[in-house]
Amino acid sequence: MTIVAERPFTNTVGETRAKFNYVVDNGRPPVRYIDWPEMAHMAVEPVYQQHEMAVRNGRPLRDTFNIDTHGFVFVDHYTQVKDFTDEAQRENVYDAEVQALIKKHTGAADVVVFDHTLRVSDAQGQKSINARPTVKGVHNDYTEASAPRRLREIVGDAEADRRLKKRWAIVQVWRPIRGTVMIDPLGICDGRSIPQKGFIRVERRYKDRTGEVYHIAHNPSHVWFHFPQMERHEALVFKVFDSDTSKPSRFTAHSAFDDPATPADAPARESIETRTFAFFD
Repeated sequence: MTIVAERPFTNTVGETRAKFNYVVDNGRPPVRYIDWPEMAHMAVEPVYQQHEMAVRNGRPLRDTFNIDTHGFVFVDHYTQVKDFTDEAQRENVYDAEVQALIKKHTGAADVVVFDHTLRVSDAQGQKSINARPTVKGVHNDYTEASAPRRLREIVGDAEADRRLKKRWAIVQVWRPIRGTVMIDPLGICDGRSIPQKGFIRVERRYKDRTGEVYHIAHNPSHVWFHFPQMERHEALVFKVFDSDTSKPSRFTAHSAFDDPATPADAPARESIETRTFAFFD
């Protein structure tokens, strides 16, 4: 990842400010090869520029957020899962918990869980539980093209054709899996503050399929939130695609970031993000 540094803004009293890596539209469509090392030399890496942004503490406002209005909600969500690294517990316990959570906050009639991703902020921890690193680049996980493509890949053409006749969305749940998040917290942008421009498509090529995500260009209108020191019983529920174009927020830019308040001895962040299809009547 290439990063071009920008002169930081002056800090404002009573306001957390942090640097976010925003993609630069240089006219070269980015392409990444995932789990395909023999093709890595063909990659066209995105270029990022750091912009310092105000990040608001969303905790005092937690009851005001609405997933269709803002693109996300912050909730208490106690779980019966003892070990999130255990695939059987994720499938037999957590999937049903997530389905119920998303139905509650979106009004969806049906929810299908299709992916879990563990992330750890240090390399040693990643190896110990087969996790991925945290992502420090402003992005949205699906595009107008890749969302329905992923639906077809997961449920098949016949089921996708049926589901595409009504409103559907891709909704994600993000939470810590051990301890308090002290480093690399997740910042999330109010979907209403994201103009309908600056969405840069980044291809993610696998051996058996091609995915596509949006990386987001900087805009001073972006309004960022985070929820300091998230605990295991707390979760962020947010949309990364909505087929209903009338909704105020259809995508949600998000990114891990370096919090200036992070203690020098902060433990590694360990988290899980769960991706689902939400279907509406």
